[in-house]
Amino acid sequence: MSGGYLLLEDGTRFNGQLCGAEPRALGEVVFTTSMSGYQESVTDPSFAGQILTFTVPHVGNYGVCQRAMESDRVHVAGVVMHSAVNDESAPSAERGWLDWLKDCGVPAIQGIDTRTLVRHLRSRGAMRGGVFDDGTPVDDALTAVTDAAPMSGQDLARTVSPAEMVELSPLGPGPELRIAVIDTGVKDSIVENLRLRGATVELHNCSVSSELLRTRPVDAYFLANGPGDPAALDYVVETVRGLLGHRPLYGICLGHQLLCRALGLETYKLPFGHRGANHPVMDLGNRSVEITSQNHGFAVMGPDGSPTVETDQPVRWDTDFGAAELTHVSLYDRTVEGLALRDIPGATVQYHPEAGPGPHDSLHLFDRFIESIATTA
Repeated sequence: MSGGYLLLEDGTRFNGQLCGAEPRALGEVVFTTSMSGYQESVTDPSFAGQILTFTVPHVGNYGVCQRAMESDRVHVAGVVMHSAVNDESAPSAERGWLDWLKDCGVPAIQGIDTRTLVRHLRSRGAMRGGVFDDGTPVDDALTAVTDAAPMSGQDLARTVSPAEMVELSPLGPGPELRIAVIDTGVKDSIVENLRLRGATVELHNCSVSSELLRTRPVDAYFLANGPGDPAALDYVVETVRGLLGHRPLYGICLGHQLLCRALGLETYKLPFGHRGANHPVMDLGNRSVEITSQNHGFAVMGPDGSPTVETDQPVRWDTDFGAAELTHVSLYDRTVEGLALRDIPGATVQYHPEAGPGPHDSLHLFDRFIESIATTA
């Protein structure tokens, strides 16, 4: 392994050893607190344009395998680790982690003091950065980092959306429903959970029009997760506005933010985002607390224009499409984690109920989605 370094846009440097593909990496430097699921994380389209730091000390312990893919390719710009493992001894392993990263062309660096790095990002906020070899002058590296586009204002959905519609058949029993997904970067495990409950799923390019979707013989519309700034996706928001009230409409993660913007609500960038599999969220309907998997850097403003909601009551927004009621709130930082539409059928959650990787506390939400769609079909 050759020497290298991670450089942040504020000039902070972290030295380590390069252990992935050779090309340099540029992107927003973020971190995830998940203790496992490293392959699922790097293949999650929501991480497009980002350099992902793992807080767990050892990454790669159980190798990689096809079953753990969340999409057809790696989407992270680069990987930062304290200690990388290239072992294939686990029963499920089909390849070593570092060999696989190299095959996928992903720059990576290990030997980084990730505790110090994460503390820095938590205090200063997520920021642009780059992974470079030791031969790259720091001044040149800093110029490359500061010339890179910031995450705010970026439309990355177009880079991960399918060029043409994809139709996927059910994988299990359930009501014979057809769901149209506006694919801004949906994870395979979200699609799988819908199909396992008897749904036929259509994946549409994110630029699909509401006029086209309204002609499709579907029972509901679904908004997926994905990368980038929801405020840069006004064309998707306009599509959603044309669908609200026509059929039930549900959103997860970026989809939650896009549906909220279609209602007339605002979004904003979090200082360092929510990324990990240990985020507590309260369901205000039954007062239960679920440990959730999350991956987002933006959030929805509360009803009073505040970035947080300080009450555990189901407060309401008056929107362009009737009342929307808070259903879920983060117990980590009091941000909005879900809402339900009270005058037309629809609901959202900010977190990932499919949990790939993560806990399964919220899998029941897919049952709730399907049951709600079936009652209105």
